[in-house]
Amino acid sequence: MRFRSSLPLAFAATAALVPGAAQASFLPPEVMDTAAMFLAWVVIVVAPLIAIGLFLVVHVLPEKIAEHNHHPQQGAIKTLCFLSLVFGGMLWPFAWLWAYTRPIGYRAVYGTDKHEHYFVEMGGRAARGELDQLELDHLRDEVAAMTARGPLPKALRDLPAQLAQAQPKAPVQASAGAPVAQPAGGAH
Repeated sequence: MRFRSSLPLAFAATAALVPGAAQASFLPPEVMDTAAMFLAWVVIVVAPLIAIGLFLVVHVLPEKIAEHNHHPQQGAIKTLCFLSLVFGGMLWPFAWLWAYTRPIGYRAVYGTDKHEHYFVEMGGRAARGELDQLELDHLRDEVAAMTARGPLPKALRDLPAQLAQAQPKAPVQASAGAPVAQPAGGAH
């Protein structure tokens, strides 16, 4: 029975060793309250704003890709991206796929698979002499093929005359001190 009488004494000794105010953190309670409020604001306000921003950025990617690739149906892809936002993102994969495709029917009807902004940009570069002979000839051929299929859009009506007057950029001259490259099967 001696064991039973020492049990309350052991509990009393253990309780005396435990500090009076136990804390779950090494920080004072005021700092923990401030940190909790800051974290609550981040979770309730900042995180949803970041998520909405990322959602919008991802949803306009097909539109940006179509513009970068001079897709001829940029306007339709832009509209599909907007509709995808309205319908909760359900149409977004179709906009993404459409932005990466080249519509073969469009080329068959209009003679090109590029948007007219591409030709306006390239016409400006040709007028400034920034295109080499090969690029200039290719552009002239594309515009001639488009002209043969019918009247050009209003933005491109002056382009054939502009390309007829354009001069290719001058070839790069090797400097006097630069080494001359040997042909692949050069003399031994």
